[in-house]
Amino acid sequence: MDTATATKTVSLKINGTGVQVPEGTSILEAAKKAQVKIPVLCTHADLLPSGSCGLCIVKIKGMAKQVRACATAVAENMEVITHDPELYETRRTVLELILSNHPDDCLRCQRNNNCELQRLAAEFGIRESRFAKKLKNLPKDTSTTSLILDPQKCILCGRCVSVCQNMQNVWALEFIGRGYDMRIAPAGDIKLNDSPCIKCGQCSAHCPVGAIVEKDEVEKVWEGLRDPEKYPVVQMAPAVRVAFAEGFGHPSGEIVTKKMYSLFRRLGFKAVFDTNFSADLTIMEEGSEFVDKLLNRPHELPLITSCCPAWVDYLEKFYHDMINYFSTAKSPQEMLGSLAKTYYAEKMGIPLDKVFSVSVMPCTAKKYEIGRCAEMFSSGCQDVDVVLTTRELVRMAKASGIDFEALPEEESDSILGEYTGAGTIFGATGGVMEAAIRSAYFLVTKEELGDIEVKAVRGLKGVKEAEIDIKGTKVRVAVAHGIANVKAVLDKVRAARDNGTETPWHFIEVMACYGGCIAGGGQPYGVNDEVRKQRLEGMYKDDILQPKRCSHHNTEVQHVYKEFLGHPGSHKAHDLLHTHYTKRELYTK
Repeated sequence: MDTATATKTVSLKINGTGVQVPEGTSILEAAKKAQVKIPVLCTHADLLPSGSCGLCIVKIKGMAKQVRACATAVAENMEVITHDPELYETRRTVLELILSNHPDDCLRCQRNNNCELQRLAAEFGIRESRFAKKLKNLPKDTSTTSLILDPQKCILCGRCVSVCQNMQNVWALEFIGRGYDMRIAPAGDIKLNDSPCIKCGQCSAHCPVGAIVEKDEVEKVWEGLRDPEKYPVVQMAPAVRVAFAEGFGHPSGEIVTKKMYSLFRRLGFKAVFDTNFSADLTIMEEGSEFVDKLLNRPHELPLITSCCPAWVDYLEKFYHDMINYFSTAKSPQEMLGSLAKTYYAEKMGIPLDKVFSVSVMPCTAKKYEIGRCAEMFSSGCQDVDVVLTTRELVRMAKASGIDFEALPEEESDSILGEYTGAGTIFGATGGVMEAAIRSAYFLVTKEELGDIEVKAVRGLKGVKEAEIDIKGTKVRVAVAHGIANVKAVLDKVRAARDNGTETPWHFIEVMACYGGCIAGGGQPYGVNDEVRKQRLEGMYKDDILQPKRCSHHNTEVQHVYKEFLGHPGSHKAHDLLHTHYTKRELYTK
């Protein structure tokens, strides 16, 4: 190793145990190496430390004041005490003060048994409060179809603000007021739906309590399942299958696809489809769209992917001057929803208005997407009736009395259920691009791509680039995930357009959530980079396990075109599988 560039190591003691860590490491992280857990509420691995909750206070030998472990870096020969009677009492008092301003409706809260404040209160044995309860009379914000903001439950940790402003670059949330009156709200103290919010749900995924949650629609699904006049069908997104089992204590990334098919049937769904099927279909539509522009209209490039509804909302609000670069292909969710109420309903002889279409998604923005514009009703009625997040399905499964662990593995319904490896990797950042490249190469050359694993677009780097050689044609691609990483990519494209120079990339994939759908706003709580990596590994493992790994090899997709759609890009395909975009205001008046 080059010693000039090697990271300096710092030696210190934590509760008398010697520890060596890289220079710049926080005391909080160093403590973990000494097998010591320091309690936190405001700190999250995805975010810069704020020290706002005060729970992680520690003592340093020779220093009179206590410091916050999350925001204090280690120093050579530092001696740290993380736990003693005084620190315990201080932390307990901090928790009691937080609880004195927090509702006691845990039994009715979506975060019951999955709440960081509730867990800490239990760990510290808080059974009674020494402080009088003083709640703020603040109403819930239920203005969006995706998220519910309950400021009464907010503990002012600041995670949601940090995520929205720094990780997502949306700036829909901020601190308003001072002192006791401080609260979290949309900028300008307006409704969330009137703000720049793109419904990605990363605020809810990072909230430690129930202050921001997905709009729960489990009861609406139960009603549909109980209705004898309805024919309930369900689809499941690629990323759900590598995260759902976490709700039952399984490790992240474990693939439980076929057990989930079994679960859906026992819940009462009469047809079980897979969104991976329509991911393959999306590649045929979007891939054909890209190849057409590449070969015949290169001046209209780049083509930008459109399967992420939070990203669509962001583009329509912040980059609407670039709408002409956006693929018109609907998301896989919407494509399958449309086919379930047209192609499937016709084949089965079911009136389309009887089909009750449910999708299970890793994303809160998918709840918004199903009513986004007129094309979401292409079948003649709403193509997808209800969207459940992964978290909602976990709650539904547990309430059903079904023993998920004991369920047998089953297959999806064959008409809209077959998928290839390309379809499953849609849930990973870079997966849409990789799937598109596998089939675009074939669509251009009529030959199969030799090495179909495009590893340059894999991983958690914020912006990834690659150059693909398609029989002498150099195709430059970029992948951006986490909205804060998108701006630099789009600004380069905009600058090239405005300067009349060649576009830096021909094809661009964007996903609103860092890591892609595997870390969507509706996935199980507790996501960090380690969890992201495990879920990504599950995605790529599922890809390898599939007998077919390119979308154009999907036999059921081929049948749909032969029997119903005609060919990719046909008039019927455009009517059912494509959409349009419009300029939206950042603030709705």
